[in-house]
Amino acid sequence: MSDKQWVMVVDAAKCEACYNCFLAVKDEHIGNDFPGYCAPMPLHGQNWVEIRHKHRGTAPVVTAHSIPVMCNQCEDAPCLRAARDGAMYRRPDGIVMIDPVKAKGQRSLVKSCPYGHIHWNEELELPQKWNFDAHLLDQGWTRTRGEQVCGTGALTSMKVSAAELAALRSRDDLEVLEPQFRTTPRIFYKNLHLMTKSFIAGTVVAVVNGVEDCAEGRVVVLSQDGQEVARATTDAFGEFMVDGLAPNSGIYDIGLAEGAGALCRCELKDDSLYVGVLTASA
Repeated sequence: MSDKQWVMVVDAAKCEACYNCFLAVKDEHIGNDFPGYCAPMPLHGQNWVEIRHKHRGTAPVVTAHSIPVMCNQCEDAPCLRAARDGAMYRRPDGIVMIDPVKAKGQRSLVKSCPYGHIHWNEELELPQKWNFDAHLLDQGWTRTRGEQVCGTGALTSMKVSAAELAALRSRDDLEVLEPQFRTTPRIFYKNLHLMTKSFIAGTVVAVVNGVEDCAEGRVVVLSQDGQEVARATTDAFGEFMVDGLAPNSGIYDIGLAEGAGALCRCELKDDSLYVGVLTASA
């Protein structure tokens, strides 16, 4: 028996909020019964895959990113502990399933998921969720429907061993949503800082022969309490951005690597920050 299990990697940098994965899941499950796997998804009231949005910053520097969220296929799933009479189980390949017969009437399973990814089908009196398209994978499919319709490659499903997963997480700096829940999800996110962290951005100009011009190629250093935190290089427009900073992380000093002195001091609060136009020596 293989020790490999399914995981999904979602790249926040590639998702364009096209909703193709959202629609594919509905197309697959609304009105379709897959005995032994799941009952039909209702036409209204349930989104087994949802699209979450995040806007950061203020004009003139604003970023907009999105990610799909769904059942996390947790290894230590609270719903498994809450289920009675085998209503839920985790397959050897890592997929967490709701038995569409044994789970009937167990509405308490909806609240057992700390992520809110179990839904209640009032008509069928049944808790339901996305099951990683297990019925298709068991037929030999190698990708979920959501992955197949993703035009940007933001979704990648794969079957990996524990060692392979550890190497993948280290290489791509993969994270999980709400790690404080300690459920050991198997849905991982790449570039999640685009949704959870803050940035400091600005524009550097230099005055040469009395003319103000964009300062391209200048190395901007971000420091806190006298210690360098990060650095970035200005582009052709003199603009820079330092991303991945913790919200509400306090006071930062901005200067240039070539020792031209501090350009400004700023405070990062609960939103990303544009510090404006900073003038450097030529």
